[in-house]
Amino acid sequence: MNGLESIASLPMWAGFIAFVLLMLALDLFVFGGNKAHKVSVKEAAIWSLVWVSMAMIFNGGLWWYLNGTVGAEVANQKALEFFSGYLIEKALSVDNVFVFLLIFSAFQVPIQYQRRVLIYGVLGAIVMRAVMILAGAWVVSEFSWVLYLFGAFLLITGVRMLVAADSEPDVANNPVLRFARRHLRVADGDHGEKFMVVKDGLRYVTPLFLVLILIEVTDLIFAVDSIPAIFAITTDPFIVFTSNLFAILGLRALYFLLVDVADRFHLLKFGLAMVLVFIGAKMLIMPWYHVPVEASLMVVAVLIASSCLASVLIAKKEDK
Repeated sequence: MNGLESIASLPMWAGFIAFVLLMLALDLFVFGGNKAHKVSVKEAAIWSLVWVSMAMIFNGGLWWYLNGTVGAEVANQKALEFFSGYLIEKALSVDNVFVFLLIFSAFQVPIQYQRRVLIYGVLGAIVMRAVMILAGAWVVSEFSWVLYLFGAFLLITGVRMLVAADSEPDVANNPVLRFARRHLRVADGDHGEKFMVVKDGLRYVTPLFLVLILIEVTDLIFAVDSIPAIFAITTDPFIVFTSNLFAILGLRALYFLLVDVADRFHLLKFGLAMVLVFIGAKMLIMPWYHVPVEASLMVVAVLIASSCLASVLIAKKEDK
């Protein structure tokens, strides 16, 4: 790959970014995303369906455009890369949901305030992902051997996840949280969905702001795993960026959809860890064998589906 090769033209980049900004504005100012309310499972399911449908419509439009401009072979390949990347990012974002749930539970954040935290979390995640993807694409284009480092990192991360899948992170003793408490004035008590309050002429951050910091840091940590994973599928910055963004945009709806059933999929972490192990191994064996995108898609789908099915079956046995 010489330079940042991409199938996307400048208008395509501009159009997609404009679409993302429009959807965020609609969510915040039209559909009530900035108002505190409890998100029902029905509302979360509808929004999840909307985001998945938009991703598939986008992929169909991309295929149609490329088929008419560069031919069916490239169009089929790029559409498959987008779908595979989207599936991997969507699957890995489920792990975000589990950690978000732990953070909100540890701070006892009422569910009607969680929506606002997640909106700002998504905004921060979009900026961080954009910077990391473009930086990663440039590094890969200049130093292709970095892909093997990505592979080794994912393999080690996947093995560590397998070993520690049953353990829960200690949210209360998080070093970022300890640093924030030492260097920021924190107002005690419940302040609704406010991130900052003024008391006696001094500005204080609320506990909800500390939750937001933890959510942002958590997404940054997960981005370090998920972005190298998608480079195993494609090194096209446009495909990496768009599949990542669609997964992130649907993250909030996915959280509220899974919040009540997260315990039912207790074995999913093992499946996600195996996905990282597989992708890492795939990247390391590239000099000798290139695993087709179709095969990667099949393996990832089987690992995720089997871990979900095993969770339900084992849970049913325990219930009996």
